[in-house]
Amino acid sequence: MKLVRFFAVFLLIAGVSFAQDTGQEKKVFKAAIDKDGIQRAEITGGEYFFEPYHIIVKINVPVELTVRKKPGIVPHDIIVNDPEAGINFKEDLSKEPKVIKFTPKKTGKYPVYCSKKLLFFKSHRERGMEGLLEVIE
Repeated sequence: MKLVRFFAVFLLIAGVSFAQDTGQEKKVFKAAIDKDGIQRAEITGGEYFFEPYHIIVKINVPVELTVRKKPGIVPHDIIVNDPEAGINFKEDLSKEPKVIKFTPKKTGKYPVYCSKKLLFFKSHRERGMEGLLEVIE
């Protein structure tokens, strides 16, 4: 009985949820080019979601993503891995905002995801923590 209770507390502390649907609305954000020539967007990562889910930026225009994590103890990161497109970053998320800078060199749709995984459970990406960065002309 003590072992079952310990495991239940462990799962609660670890923030493990067996539900796949986070209930988050999948929002789309189209970045505008600011007066200084930079496209800016803010991304918040939380319990197996990114908000906004889909970000649209223009090719060959510098981008600054401000990323942060919603409060909680479950660790998350944010990754896009396409060096040929000029979009290649991996950043641990924290409550304090961090700025990621890049200039997209190729149009297309690029997955944004969290690579974290706890023990034998599904990865955060498999649980729905994936978004989309779209680069347009």
